[in-house]
Amino acid sequence: MWNDEKLAKLRQQFCNTNGGEMVDPDFRRIAAQIFDPQGRRTAPYAGLPTLLDAPARADGSAEGLQVALYGMPMDLGVTNRNGARFGPRALRAIERIGPYNDALVCAPVHEMAVADIGDVPFRSRFDLTRSHEDIEAFVAGIVASGALPLGVGGDHSVSLPVLRAIGRERPVGMIHIDAHCDTGGAYEGEKFHHGGPFRNAVLEGVLDPERTIQIGIRGAAGYIWEFSTLSGMTVIPAQEITEASLPDIIARARAVIGTGPTYLSFDIDSLDPAFAPGTGTPEVGGLTPREVLRLLRGLKGANIVGADVVEVAPAYDSTTNTAQNAAQMLFEILSLMQFSPSLPKG
Repeated sequence: MWNDEKLAKLRQQFCNTNGGEMVDPDFRRIAAQIFDPQGRRTAPYAGLPTLLDAPARADGSAEGLQVALYGMPMDLGVTNRNGARFGPRALRAIERIGPYNDALVCAPVHEMAVADIGDVPFRSRFDLTRSHEDIEAFVAGIVASGALPLGVGGDHSVSLPVLRAIGRERPVGMIHIDAHCDTGGAYEGEKFHHGGPFRNAVLEGVLDPERTIQIGIRGAAGYIWEFSTLSGMTVIPAQEITEASLPDIIARARAVIGTGPTYLSFDIDSLDPAFAPGTGTPEVGGLTPREVLRLLRGLKGANIVGADVVEVAPAYDSTTNTAQNAAQMLFEILSLMQFSPSLPKG
């Protein structure tokens, strides 16, 4: 029963402490990295906006980093609404994500060598082919430096040049969370649009379809994605995803990718438009943020070698919910990278 003695004990323990002084040793370890000795921490709304408030590197170098955050502000491959070129800027403007991940028990920006190294320097805002070349070269530089690349698009066509850079030595597996399979063929003579990056990645030999799982698929375009099943990909329709089924889906995803190198691609339109209206191809009947959080957190220990968050088009969202959800998923993926066997030694 609550009494004066218990109150006195709590007052003695907490009345003269600051917000950074913790009792639990694990919490104390995290707080020591975030708070200064006077109990102050950096205001989330102050300073230069960066992805997940990571340190900024103006020179675009990934040397010495374990994970390099970067932007790909390009949407020349869209088939519906454009505007995803503003995705990286929208995520940088989200002022409070993390820094501690209660579910995975880590503070990734503080416990790894992480920096926002800026955006891919595109040579042309009009040329899709050259833009893909620029992305591939930029990500190849990150890989050569020894860091894991974690990018923000941009439309989903950007995943192909990233996979070219990551998978050039051997094809990688993939966890793909999306409303669409993105394995369509050429449209109006163009095959490198955002509806076909993973067909192209398989055919170019940089993506292993038998180690690829696509989660959250829905809409009325299943007939144009037959390549997914014919090539050996595992497809989980959104209608099969419930709170009860998530443990089985997580287990299946882990079985599909095994222990090999794996790319993780998260399209914001995997979420229902109620949670993420700001995207180019919204599809009703999607996942909830809680379902995606549980799914991602169930992948702790997977061999993630790179990832992206794509298709945030902030002009279609008056609330910023889309960017907020996307930034949270970016943080979850960064947290997963801290436990990847491929994470470079700090």
